[in-house]
Amino acid sequence: MNATIYQSAINIAAKVGLYLSLAMFIPALVDLYFGHRDWKVFAVSACLMGSISLVTVAATQGGPPAFNRKMGFLLVNLLWLVVSFVGAIPFWLSSVNLDFAEALFESVSGITTTGSTVIAGLDNAPPGILVWRSLLHWLGGIGIVALGLFVMPYLRVGGLSFFKMESSDTTEKPFARIVTFTRAFILIYIVLTVTCAIIYGYLGMNRFDAINNAMSTIATGGFSTHDASLGYFNSLPILWVATFFMTVSSLPFSVLIIFIVRGRLDTLKDPQIIVFLSYLTVLAIAASLFQRLENGVDFHEALAHSFFTVSSILSTTGFASDDYMLWGDFIVALAFAATFMGGCSGSTAGGMKAYRFIIIFNSIRAGLFRLIYPNAIHTVRYGKALVDIDVQRTVFLFFTAYMMIWAFGSMAMGAFGYDLLTSASAIATALSNVGAGLGPIIGPAGNFSTLSDPALYLLSVMMLLGRLEILTVLVILTPLFWKD
Repeated sequence: MNATIYQSAINIAAKVGLYLSLAMFIPALVDLYFGHRDWKVFAVSACLMGSISLVTVAATQGGPPAFNRKMGFLLVNLLWLVVSFVGAIPFWLSSVNLDFAEALFESVSGITTTGSTVIAGLDNAPPGILVWRSLLHWLGGIGIVALGLFVMPYLRVGGLSFFKMESSDTTEKPFARIVTFTRAFILIYIVLTVTCAIIYGYLGMNRFDAINNAMSTIATGGFSTHDASLGYFNSLPILWVATFFMTVSSLPFSVLIIFIVRGRLDTLKDPQIIVFLSYLTVLAIAASLFQRLENGVDFHEALAHSFFTVSSILSTTGFASDDYMLWGDFIVALAFAATFMGGCSGSTAGGMKAYRFIIIFNSIRAGLFRLIYPNAIHTVRYGKALVDIDVQRTVFLFFTAYMMIWAFGSMAMGAFGYDLLTSASAIATALSNVGAGLGPIIGPAGNFSTLSDPALYLLSVMMLLGRLEILTVLVILTPLFWKD
């Protein structure tokens, strides 16, 4: 591969590392305001990582890079690795006493908006650390949407390729210029966050909790300021508000932009939105009925907790209102299945995503039709758009790779000494960027603090694989990629 590509990729990644270092001054100021000594940790981390990034930027400075697909694959992987390592430094040096494997896991979980945590005692954790976790979520959410809307389609490994199957199709972009589109997205992202924080505050959260939990909600991350997550507040209205914002953040931001800015209701007819909202509603109502009929829970309370829990899992946020492991085996099975499903393409949600299920279903249906009528022409469509064979192939390749990595990852976790439920759900929740797993160790009432360092490194890799749509990482591991 051309050395210029390496130089350009490193230069851009170093600039992003520099920006993230500057962001460390925010939790430093928070700690300083609350009188916590960890402000020095963030200040030192910012200066150290900022200096390294600045020197790297200067050493790799050159002309504008010739962006191509190889450059794209390399840059995406490098960016997320750099951000993960830079984000881990404050965790590693802080008073929460994490070793490097734990610090890296927390950072990766934050920036990928997974929400799994190794920090116990969040209620008494340093305020700066809590803000840093939420800030990583919030910034990661912006990066995730940018990847899903602009980068992954270009690389043809994720999203709806080249916007051909998005509401922001190249023949009907919401704005003529991508810059304008990006500004609109960031503005809506900020407005959603501020609105969510204001409502949380109105419903009883203090200002600190409201801001942090709002950042986690809109990023569909799941880091909270309390060990009991949103269950700490014991408020059904807060659960309904969180459910609404988690669900909205799981929808394609391209569609949200067109709907909010241009008021076009037809954009909400995007097939993946209909499918996502349908399986969210069906699963939540099923869980509500089970809670009411089997456990005798008041129906309004059952609805609130069920919709919140299902939305939290499907949006891959990972908030908890209760230990649903105690609700019954049916709920456990439902939660496990929901872990794989995810939200919509072009959102902050992870998982397999609704549009892939649509394409897989329509591809299978078309294949069966051809078996019956071999001479007939039966195309695969996404709504009214024709799905080309390359997109179909990529979707099935993703699905196959996802299931194989989940199976091998689960066996690796088992080799570390963990039971089947813990192993299978840990890999699933990491690949889907959900947050909580199943079982007494990593379930909604537990966390990942007791896992061994090898297991944490494995899960960190899985979180990055899932967030980068798997194929983006696998392609750079092939020898062919590195040949000129």
